Amino acid sequence: MVMVLAVVLTGVVQGGVGTAWAGESRPSSDRQLLFYNHAYGVFDRETADAIEHSEYLRNFANFQVRTTTGTGGETWTGRYLMGRQTYLELFGIGDLPGQDSVLGSAGMGISAERAGDLATVTQRLRDQGTPNPIGFRQTRDFGDGVPVPWFDAVFTTDQYDTFGAWGMEYLPEYFADPRSKTEPAGYPGDVGRERYLSDDYRSHLMRDVTMVRIAVTERDLASTVPLLKAGGFRVHSVAGGGVIAQGGGTTIRLDAVARDKVGLRQVEMSLNKSVMYRHQEQLGHSTLTVGPGPRAVWNFSGTK
Repeated sequence: MVMVLAVVLTGVVQGGVGTAWAGESRPSSDRQLLFYNHAYGVFDRETADAIEHSEYLRNFANFQVRTTTGTGGETWTGRYLMGRQTYLELFGIGDLPGQDSVLGSAGMGISAERAGDLATVTQRLRDQGTPNPIGFRQTRDFGDGVPVPWFDAVFTTDQYDTFGAWGMEYLPEYFADPRSKTEPAGYPGDVGRERYLSDDYRSHLMRDVTMVRIAVTERDLASTVPLLKAGGFRVHSVAGGGVIAQGGGTTIRLDAVARDKVGLRQVEMSLNKSVMYRHQEQLGHSTLTVGPGPRAVWNFSGTK
C-alpha cells in the first residue's frame, strides 16, 4: 500500500497543502471515522534482511514476504506482520522507487470501518481548512493481469519530505473478489480492518499494533495532523515538538525532528496470551522484546 503515496505524489493528481496545527484538539464528531490500519518504515539492508529471514518472526506473527502490484503496474516487496485488525509493513533501502526508498522513509494508513466514512473525512478536511484534499483509487493485481479496485485514499498534500499519511476505505469490489480471501461483512457497510485481514493471527503470538512512534519533519507533521483530526483522533501536542493521537485502540506518536533523524522508531503490540518470560530477538539493528505479560515492544532506534 505504500505505493499509494508514491504514485500520487509523483504527479498522477495534484492538490493543496494541509493547514498547520496548534495545541490540543478534540474530534469534530463523537464517532471516530478513521482508525490506525498500518505503518511502514524503510531500514538498512542488514536489518531488512534479518527481518525477512527470521524464523522467530514466522512463529511470533502471521508473517509474510510478498510482492504486490498496484495501480499502473507499480510493484513493491514488503515484509508484513499481520494482526487481527492492524499490521506492519517493513522495507529495506532500495525496495521502493524514488525518495521513498531512502533510509528513514515511513508512512501510515488510517482507514474507515464503514462505507462512506472516507467521504465524510474528506469534507471535514475542507471544512477544517484543507481546500483541496487529494483523492486516489488504488487497484491490486493478484498476478493474473486482471486488477481489482482495492481502496480509495485521501491525502492532505502532494508535497512531503520523508513521511506521508493517508486516509483509506476498502472497496466493495475488493471484498467481492474471491482472490482477496476476505471475510463476509459483519454488519451493513462493513469495510473494516478485521474483515480485510485473515484470522491466521490466532495461531501466533502477535495480536495487534497498539502504538507506533515515528520521527518526522515539521512539514510532514503539519500535513498529517489535519488528517488525524478529521478522522476523529484526539490529538495532543507534546513537549519537544510533535503530537500524540489517540483513539480506536492504537496510539500514534509523531515526533518532530531534523530530516537526518527521521524514521519508524518504536512499535508496541498486544499478544494473544500473556507470557511469563522476557525474550529479546535481535534483528539487524533493531530489537524485539516479547513479554513478560501480554505485550511486545520493537525498537528501531539503532537503525539510523
